[in-house]
Amino acid sequence: MVRGVYIQRGPSERLILNDALDRYLREVTPTKKAFTQRGEISKAKQLKAELGKYSLAAITPDLVAEYRDKRLEEGKKNNTVRLELALLGHLFTVAIQEWRIGLVYNPVASIRKPSPGKGRDRRLSAEEETKLMDAVNKYSNPMLGWIVRAALATGMRSTEVVTLRRSQVDLQDGVIRLTETKNGSSRTVPLSPEAMKVFAEALENPVRPIDCELLFFGEPGRDKKTRSPYAFNKIFGKIKSDLGFADLHFHDLRHENISRLVKAGFSVPKIASISGHKSAQMIMHYDHQRAADLVDDLAAAFPLKG
Repeated sequence: MVRGVYIQRGPSERLILNDALDRYLREVTPTKKAFTQRGEISKAKQLKAELGKYSLAAITPDLVAEYRDKRLEEGKKNNTVRLELALLGHLFTVAIQEWRIGLVYNPVASIRKPSPGKGRDRRLSAEEETKLMDAVNKYSNPMLGWIVRAALATGMRSTEVVTLRRSQVDLQDGVIRLTETKNGSSRTVPLSPEAMKVFAEALENPVRPIDCELLFFGEPGRDKKTRSPYAFNKIFGKIKSDLGFADLHFHDLRHENISRLVKAGFSVPKIASISGHKSAQMIMHYDHQRAADLVDDLAAAFPLKG
């Protein structure tokens, strides 16, 4: 104590993980982006269910490793478990560095994390695209079709599309100006002729309330005025399931758009400016053309002789 190295463990022995996560969600999570906040709320529920009754002092590396192994045995994806452990680990970091509650170490830092896993490479075939577009365009609310078409035509993330405001769409210059993105950097997205057509139709939506700035809007909230973005995930999930595309994720539309840019010969810097990726390595993940697409290239490079 005289040397200043004594750690008072009482607070960490009294604070259970349930309460610590509640404090984290109150104080730390609100400083993050909206989609990150939603994800942390979901992950916190799972951590509470398994470890919530333990005090922070009682959570050891062995206990965290058991949690990891159990989640993986339940069939959870590696990335899902990695993100849950990341939240738990950051909670301990905050508790040690900011809350000063007397923890000796971060137990999550001492265990092996699941490997990141193989990135998705789901592509959309021409037949699948035709069926999907027919289905979403026939849906009673035209905003579903506009959202799906916009994602495929621009490579924008779902949150970037549904949170668009009319003032961000500049058809005169043919661009969309994004101020809130996943990586925190603003970017300007150039629009193809197909994208221009989609957003022109969306801007002319005759049922949009006069005072609503959202391009894709939902029903009014409790105050009868404020509107949230259009919640399309449920109906999109049903449509793709009905079509037999259950393994297709909405994010795969972004993947498809970027893969097409790569195939078309766009340079890495140009693709990065469109997609918002920070590194060339992330973009090269999309450079996996179908074998069938390469047949003509091989035939041209190595023609039959004689």
